[in-house]
Amino acid sequence: MSPVLAGVLQLLALVVALGLAYRPLGDYMAGVYSSKKHLRVEKWIYRSIGANPDTEMRWPAYLRGVLAFSAVSVLFLYLLQRLQGSLPGSLGFSSIDPDQAFNTAASFVANTNWQSYYGEQAMGHVVQTGGLAVQNFVSASVGIAVAVALVRGFARSRTGELGNFWSDLVRGTIRILLPIAVIAALVLVACGAIQNFAGIHGVGQFMGGSQQWNGGAVASQEAIKELGTNGGGYFNANSAHPFENPNGLSNLLEIFLILVIPFSLTRTFGRMVGSLKQGYAILAAMGVIWLGFTALMMWTEFAHHGPAFDIAGGAMEGKETRFGVGGSSIFAVATTLTSTGAVNSFHSSFTGLGGGIAMLGMQLGEIAPGGTGSGLYGMLIMAIIAVFIAGLMVGRTPEYLGKKIGTREIKLAACYILITPALVLCFTAAAMALPTPVHSMTNSGAHGFSEILYAYTSGANNNGSAFAGLNADTQWFNTTIGLAMLLGRFLPMVFVLALAGSLAEQRPVPATLGTLGTHKPLFSGLLVGTIMIVAGLTYFPALALGPLAEGLAS
Repeated sequence: MSPVLAGVLQLLALVVALGLAYRPLGDYMAGVYSSKKHLRVEKWIYRSIGANPDTEMRWPAYLRGVLAFSAVSVLFLYLLQRLQGSLPGSLGFSSIDPDQAFNTAASFVANTNWQSYYGEQAMGHVVQTGGLAVQNFVSASVGIAVAVALVRGFARSRTGELGNFWSDLVRGTIRILLPIAVIAALVLVACGAIQNFAGIHGVGQFMGGSQQWNGGAVASQEAIKELGTNGGGYFNANSAHPFENPNGLSNLLEIFLILVIPFSLTRTFGRMVGSLKQGYAILAAMGVIWLGFTALMMWTEFAHHGPAFDIAGGAMEGKETRFGVGGSSIFAVATTLTSTGAVNSFHSSFTGLGGGIAMLGMQLGEIAPGGTGSGLYGMLIMAIIAVFIAGLMVGRTPEYLGKKIGTREIKLAACYILITPALVLCFTAAAMALPTPVHSMTNSGAHGFSEILYAYTSGANNNGSAFAGLNADTQWFNTTIGLAMLLGRFLPMVFVLALAGSLAEQRPVPATLGTLGTHKPLFSGLLVGTIMIVAGLTYFPALALGPLAEGLAS
């Protein structure tokens, strides 16, 4: 079987699996967030934290819950790392330095999982399981909760109440993420992923020296790492490591886990607003972008430019032979079009245009399908922008799902789409202008610039993947990328929740002959065009200095 055909068949199998899961999972999640009943274990959690899950919150209260919970999480994870040397199960590792502990705490709480450390050489079992794995669950649940709050803003009228953050957080963790992660972990163990609490042990001689590996609860963390679109690996090689991703079947499973909740949330959205066609329109826009990027990535990586490529069947540098060009390309697009950041190949070794595709996927806002929750609310923000543009074209007040998009709504949407590019470009400019940060670049020229641009794009967009040619374990990068991750995660949530509150207070507007049909293919096409134009106009100058210049020169 040719490598190209193998890649295409993997893509088709993935599409079928996502299609089979779409309806039952989407409907189930809608039921979870619409139910008035609480499970017994949920009641115990509410009592332990002193929360009343039946109290409705307006957007400022909902936001305070998000920020308070996340601030406590950052502090807890920071202290856990700083005290690691005194904790049992530390495997003899010392405490983490302050700047790296801040960076890691910000990273995992922000659902970014950027790692400036070697996981198997820095983090013991307690930090990995009691700190990082826990944040993989709750940070993903926070993203879904904010998305559900925005959906309620569209679904409700003449009220500013958006639900209860604590209830949404607990339900997302207990009823959605935990059961699926348990099943996925069992499948990964069956595929060959490890799951233990073994210490450091030797594995024999290799090229004249000995190798040592430490065990860990890898399969369970791998499952939620992908399902929650987190991305932080137990080992430095991430999903290219055979202990995390043993074979082609586990590779497809991990890609499926990355995509299944973000895509299925469009069904949840349609169900909660009372129009499944609206969910299908958003799904169509996500699907077109994802399939287009995947096809383009496979084309660039399979393209033959010489005898070495012909022999290898494509650009195999930096890729695992277990997965090949096809499996690596599909994984790379899935992880950069979501907020996952996990990698099964070396993105810095992709072709110039291939690396640019991965970078552009993040710069779109990771909305096709995006992260758990963040992809849906990001896409809904872009839908509001698209409706506004359409309204300007025909001279009508724009409306979406029966809600008028007025001055307040468009200002909030504009702030949302501007904050992340501002963080990326300002931090990148500062790093390139100052004398010290550029010393961390492994490469010079366009590729070296791409390393830094990719790092801040990944951090501010809460992705977490890296070109890996950049030495990011410095005080400058640990601090600035940590700030980019926190600001890139929580500032947009402020605008999302404020927008949700504004929409929930409105009276529904009846549809007329002049109302734009946002459930039709025409609107899906307009939405895709708006996304590409906004991202293109924002990032094209920076991309022209980095991956485009490198790709055209090769």
